[in-house]
Amino acid sequence: MNQWHWGKVFVAAVFEVLWVIGLKHADSMWAWLGTAAAIVISFYLMVTATRSLPVGTVYAVFVGLGTAGTVVAGIVWFGEPANPLKITLILVLLAGVIGLKLVTPKSAEKGAES
Repeated sequence: MNQWHWGKVFVAAVFEVLWVIGLKHADSMWAWLGTAAAIVISFYLMVTATRSLPVGTVYAVFVGLGTAGTVVAGIVWFGEPANPLKITLILVLLAGVIGLKLVTPKSAEKGAES
């Protein structure tokens, strides 16, 4: 069951990428409604995950994955420049996110303490 809570954080981060892209590229009522829906879904999943996982770790993982995903999406779909330093820093960020998840003790994952 615990993996499902981490799955919620991952899916929330995917929706974070979508709404961040939407904030920049929305140009119609439907695009803005999609952006708003992505915000609601993203935060709902993150908040429900914090009921069973440490708040600080969830937030750090959520923001780290969202940041990395947004940068990668910008490079892949919007032609933003990629250079070795940017890629290296994203990998370091992801290593930190993975590290936070790995060092979170199982006992802390049962409560909402951070």
